[in-house]
Amino acid sequence: MTRKKLIEVALPLEAINTASAREKSIRHGHPSTLHLWWARRPLASARAVIFAQMVDDPSACPEEFPTEAAQAEERERLFRLIEKLVQWENTNNEDLLQEARQEIWKSWQRACCDNAHHPRAEELFNPNRLPAFHDPFAGGGALPLEAQRLGLEAYASDLNPVAVLINKAMIEIPPRFAGRPPVNPEARTKEALMEREWKGARGLAEDVRYYGKWMRDEAERRIGHLYPKVKITPEMAQERPDLKPLVGQELTVIAWIWARTVRSPNPAFGHVEVPLASTFILSSKPGKEAYVEPVVEGDRYRFTVKVGKPPEGAKNGTKLARGANFRCILSGTPIEPNYIKAEGQAGRMGARLMAIVAEGPQGRVYLAPIREHEASAREALPQWKPSGDVPARLTGGTCVPYGMRQWGDLFTPRQLVALTTFSDLVDEAIAKVREDAIQAGLPDDGIGLDEGGTGATSYAQAVGVYSALAVDKGANYWSSLCSWNSGFEKITSTYGRQAIPMVWDFAEANPFSESSGNLLSGFEQAAKLLGNITTDWIGRAGQSDAQTQNISKDKIVSTDPPYYDNIGYADLSDFFYVWLRRSLRPVFPELFATMAVPKAEELVATPYRHGGKEEAEKFFLEGMTKALARLAEQAHPAFPVTIYYAFKQSESEGNGEARRTGWETFLEAVIRAGFSITGTWPMRTEYTGNLKKNVAALASSIVLVCRKRPENAPTATRREFLSALKEELPKALRLLQAGNIAPVDLAQAAIGPGMAVYTRYAKVLDAEGRPVAVREALSLINQVLDEALAEQEGNFDPDTRWALAWFEQFGFGEGEFGVAETLTKAKNTSVAGLLEAGILESARGRVRLLEPKELPEDWDPALDERFPHWEVLHHLIRRLEQGGEEAAAELVARLGSQAETARELAYRLYTICERKNWASEALLYNALVQSWPEIVRLAGERDKETQAQAGLFAVQE
Repeated sequence: MTRKKLIEVALPLEAINTASAREKSIRHGHPSTLHLWWARRPLASARAVIFAQMVDDPSACPEEFPTEAAQAEERERLFRLIEKLVQWENTNNEDLLQEARQEIWKSWQRACCDNAHHPRAEELFNPNRLPAFHDPFAGGGALPLEAQRLGLEAYASDLNPVAVLINKAMIEIPPRFAGRPPVNPEARTKEALMEREWKGARGLAEDVRYYGKWMRDEAERRIGHLYPKVKITPEMAQERPDLKPLVGQELTVIAWIWARTVRSPNPAFGHVEVPLASTFILSSKPGKEAYVEPVVEGDRYRFTVKVGKPPEGAKNGTKLARGANFRCILSGTPIEPNYIKAEGQAGRMGARLMAIVAEGPQGRVYLAPIREHEASAREALPQWKPSGDVPARLTGGTCVPYGMRQWGDLFTPRQLVALTTFSDLVDEAIAKVREDAIQAGLPDDGIGLDEGGTGATSYAQAVGVYSALAVDKGANYWSSLCSWNSGFEKITSTYGRQAIPMVWDFAEANPFSESSGNLLSGFEQAAKLLGNITTDWIGRAGQSDAQTQNISKDKIVSTDPPYYDNIGYADLSDFFYVWLRRSLRPVFPELFATMAVPKAEELVATPYRHGGKEEAEKFFLEGMTKALARLAEQAHPAFPVTIYYAFKQSESEGNGEARRTGWETFLEAVIRAGFSITGTWPMRTEYTGNLKKNVAALASSIVLVCRKRPENAPTATRREFLSALKEELPKALRLLQAGNIAPVDLAQAAIGPGMAVYTRYAKVLDAEGRPVAVREALSLINQVLDEALAEQEGNFDPDTRWALAWFEQFGFGEGEFGVAETLTKAKNTSVAGLLEAGILESARGRVRLLEPKELPEDWDPALDERFPHWEVLHHLIRRLEQGGEEAAAELVARLGSQAETARELAYRLYTICERKNWASEALLYNALVQSWPEIVRLAGERDKETQAQAGLFAVQE
């Protein structure tokens, strides 16, 4: 027996989405700061989803909650718990987490009772032990980390070694060394060492900081001369009054700005390497503008730096048009893309220093190139550079056509020397930590981290893992594909997007500075993460192909598989893998055995890898079906499986065909795998912006809730499917609305109960005996949803039904009086009555609905004899717009039950606006529903105050 879980019925989606969106701005202690991973799930959504897939919905517990009212009350209590649980501030709120764990245990005890006579009850339904958790596409590790936080033993697997290492660092290593004091000599000499309680992995965090600083200092001793400071001289200040206060001071360089060069295509200047500069702007901050000014002297040129408003044309540098189109700075001759590619592929592309960025007492200081600094960069002689092919084709662009074919080509000689030095220091740091750990009394069993050891060797290797990740993260800022952001005055990372595009004028960071791209920041961020993650439950991470793995057996499963053709994880992560392999191959010989990240089995629909779009889609469908079939067979029978399907943000703005292909292909894989879909929840992380751009914006990801379809599932006709849809979808719609789902998410969430009907059958056949395809099923679900929303109009008064029909045709625009009069007869009202109701304006044979802002501010429902639901809704919107939730709550307190009907009307109006593409109007209705829980709460408080005051006056009388 299985009970329906909360996630199969309703979720406080808005609270989850708000917390997920906010998380994008969180840095300290967040897993995203440990190492880059693409399309990482927010912790808030991961925590909420896992909790809701383990906790029973009240409707599944009639013995405890016999009435719908009791079920709704209990569901609301669980919603409030989730709303607190998803807040970043509560990430390590042990009291709240314990409350959530108790709810999970309560549902688990019910499951064990229900299945006491199950053939495998002893192993599947042990009332003293929760099932373990597994994510077979673990990626950035958010899901296993949150499962662990909720009290589950967590298992993570991925085909990609970089993902495996990230997961080891988050769920496997911290619990193994929890509660241990640091071993570094500085910490051991502190008098407070014995008095301080080293909770969780804080001792490990302290050592990561200490040995990170040791690595940084040792590296600077060896190669610091390659990164000279800049001394401000009187000569520099002659034409730069802003430099006069700095004369005599030595400033630390943050970055050197270089422009790539090719020989001029003009024969008269063919001996000169000219710059390919996409911009000459260094700082665009108002009042702090700075720019590069090229000075041409015959067949030579030099760069100088000036402050103040830049001249016209500085913004575009030597660029003529989009792409690789430049002009020769000496002759003005166009430099075309094919010429640049040929020069690059022949190894004749160079670089020239354009400017130096230093850290001054009052912020950034921009300086002209200094010969000695350019010479320092040329002194670097790398002894090693990473091999391996840079992907020749990527969705967002690649630098390969310009001669940057190998991973080592992406770095300057100085960057190669630095990265090699840092990587080699990881091994030296491991040896140093081991020696210090033995001195601190930690026994050495000689067993390494990969073998499950916990002694001095393993501990030293654990510090080495975080050190390697810190260096590897730094590599993202230490390539020649990093640009200078003139607006924020900082270096942008190599992976500003999911591609490796060419960067013409690049910023070379100083890893020994204190600005973006410095070495120590990676160690500090790793240490903060260690102080912020759970260490009370076991975690395991390993490399495994999702198509063949057996780890999911009898476990709770939530996973975020690759989405169709969106991200080539393997291609992109080779950039990091080559450095991690150099640092950690002795620690994890099997994980880093291959020269590059495995790609052949990666489940991404990449046309260039599989011989075309159709073959790529076939590969994805077959492989994903196989991977999901293993989950359907292996996952614990008491719980649904949750699967994230991630959309590209840009999909809401254009290529609808691509969107349909990916979505339908994925759904088809889920169904073919033997799953029945019982829920679809849109998880938005940037919903406000997307809604403003496009009212029909898709969510950034969809969570599918799935159960294994019974092997004896029946076949149904199209008519039977449609009949079941019409019976069940309206009920599910009411539950979704009762859960206050935002109108923008309603259509996507309603696919869940619709697909639950479709996928409960082995097949759905049309009148000719052909299977009804996923696309047609989705179309029928949307059709029935529209009908169900239209049927809700029966709850509205005649005036409102007239206004709905008019709005659908004219919006807030004008229409003919005659048309309005005809429509009133059909809706059993009159134009005069609508004017009396105060929702209409009629003049010169034209009629229009009043907008919320035009309604009277002093409206009082107690004095109005005729106020339809339409009027109530738009007065609420006016109040919310003008006075916020407090003002809307004051009106709700006076309206009573009429207010709730107005909320239902907002859903209907949003649907109309979505179909008509009326974005600004849609925002009004969506905003009211989103604010509704807080409005109702505030209204309830007002009621209590009013009652208390009435009681007080009664006593006084």
